[in-house]
Amino acid sequence: MGTTGRPKKPTNLAVLHGDRKDRINTAEPKPSELAVEPPSWLGEQAVEVWQHLAPDLKAKGVLTAWDCEAFAAWCDAVVRRRHASKQVQTQGEVIKLPVFNKNGEQTGYRLGKNPWQQILDAADAQMQKYAARFGLTPSDRAGLSIGEARRDPNDDLLSGTG
Repeated sequence: MGTTGRPKKPTNLAVLHGDRKDRINTAEPKPSELAVEPPSWLGEQAVEVWQHLAPDLKAKGVLTAWDCEAFAAWCDAVVRRRHASKQVQTQGEVIKLPVFNKNGEQTGYRLGKNPWQQILDAADAQMQKYAARFGLTPSDRAGLSIGEARRDPNDDLLSGTG
């Protein structure tokens, strides 16, 4: 069975927070500098999402070769969410659904929830789950630290603090 409760804090964050030494994994495996490429199964639109964010995430040390499948799943969920959202906008949240008798003949219509809304909801949930892993929302980023070694020196120039 899987573990319950909060996800484990990344080791470098546990050190920065001053967690007890016996709770810090000093033998955590570290990914090597392998290529960070989208998997071959990723669709064309999802690859565009990948190419938009992956270079920055890799530069910040958030995306490694070990994370490619999880990040690809996020990119795929973004595309599914966009498509489902367009369908719901076009068709509406409530649509006419056919009603059939016991012989399989259509007898009329009833109003019901658009099935695209379920796809939209599922993609939203998946996006939020994976977004948290990569610090892709403001609240998730607040709990991450990349350290000075990964900072972009141009950030200081742009913010006026350098």
